[in-house]
Amino acid sequence: MKVDYKSLHKDIIEKSRLGDQQACYQLYQLYNKAMFSICYRMLNNFEEAEDLLQEIFVEAFSKLDQFRFESTFGAWLKQIVVNRCINRIKKRKLELTFPEEAPQIASEDSNELKDNEMNIGSVTSAIQKLPEGYRIVLSLYLIEGYDHREIAEILSIKESTSKSQYMRAKSKLKEIIKTEQYEAA
Repeated sequence: MKVDYKSLHKDIIEKSRLGDQQACYQLYQLYNKAMFSICYRMLNNFEEAEDLLQEIFVEAFSKLDQFRFESTFGAWLKQIVVNRCINRIKKRKLELTFPEEAPQIASEDSNELKDNEMNIGSVTSAIQKLPEGYRIVLSLYLIEGYDHREIAEILSIKESTSKSQYMRAKSKLKEIIKTEQYEAA
């Protein structure tokens, strides 16, 4: 039997549209952790991510009549989350810096980290230490699954800039992890 993911949780969504608070709470419980993760990865601030998430759910519940089951509810909500995070970052008036000249990247050699030497905690910690522009592009591409064209549209940058930022972010991430492992040894 094929599952229709677009109508997943349709009954809860319909009840939420009618103002059923229990259904709204159920919907919140189903999606809050995943959406918080996106907020936190993009904003890199726990409290700000929590605050924004609450605003996003209020907005999403007020716009439920706009959800047409053309995609999954999670995908629809994720788009709201990403857009609101980008708006919050812009509101901070912190410019995302996308240097036009690429730094020299060392060629990969036998000293490169092996995949099994990294653990999730060290990668997560290293991602948080990336410059904001790198962190956002890396998160949108690698974790959220957007392609470079979509990232370029979301951030109002060139597609080639998204690609180069992603490559630089990966290089910087390896550098941070190597440094942390060296310091820990």
